[in-house]
Amino acid sequence: MKDLRNTIGNTLRYGVLTACLVTLVGGAVYMFQHGGDPAPDYSRFAGRIASYTTPAGIFGGFFRFSAYGLIQVGVIALLLTPIMRVVLSLIDFVQQRDWLYAAITSLVLAVIFVNSIASPM
Repeated sequence: MKDLRNTIGNTLRYGVLTACLVTLVGGAVYMFQHGGDPAPDYSRFAGRIASYTTPAGIFGGFFRFSAYGLIQVGVIALLLTPIMRVVLSLIDFVQQRDWLYAAITSLVLAVIFVNSIASPM
């Protein structure tokens, strides 16, 4: 039981650390490549940035070591960190046979997934 709780704590710790490091590397790559450029016109969301709004575009950019891809993967890692904590907590409650908290945690996880899938575009 204590091992799983340590795993939950380490998941939060290392998830946030990984997200920060990946995003920091992406920011450094962006500054190296575009630091001297004039500020872009953000009144339109189009062009090369639009390709980083799909999972294929994001992970494709990550594996090409693109600044945008690195930053986006860092943000995704940061968003997935608390979700992993909920999943690990659910496993912990089921192992302890604490069905009330397992049910509540399952409900929280279901709400997260439904809101992630059913969000308007």
